[in-house]
Amino acid sequence: MTKAIYFDMDGTIANLYGVSGWLDMIINNDETPYKNAEPMVRMNVLARVLNNLIRKGWTVGIVSWLAKDSNTEYDEKVTKAKIEWLQKHLKSVDFAEIHIVPYGTPKETIVQNPNGILFDDEEPNRNNWVGTAYDVQNIIEILKSVA
Repeated sequence: MTKAIYFDMDGTIANLYGVSGWLDMIINNDETPYKNAEPMVRMNVLARVLNNLIRKGWTVGIVSWLAKDSNTEYDEKVTKAKIEWLQKHLKSVDFAEIHIVPYGTPKETIVQNPNGILFDDEEPNRNNWVGTAYDVQNIIEILKSVA
């Protein structure tokens, strides 16, 4: 296994689907749910574990989809919102890669190290991943076990 870890954002580390009215907002090209999503794990603990792994030579990245059936202007707003979310919640983590790509893009074709680990709430993404893929349960415990 390549020493690389990738995270999806929506439904994995950012609780997009927990934002009241998220679907209507996305349909109406409102990026608010991406800005207001609550973290799904304790971010201070996640940052500490990730920074420890980075010191040990691991690469850490993000690979996240844009909204389905979106347009260029909305994609730019969502990309900005996602990057700001990461800067707010994981500001101490130096991500080697951040890929925010069109909906449905095969994630294993985007990253530099597809033989690494992926955390993603979407089962098809986990099934297509080349390396080891995990659902969103027990992220911290899994990361501590690879350290």
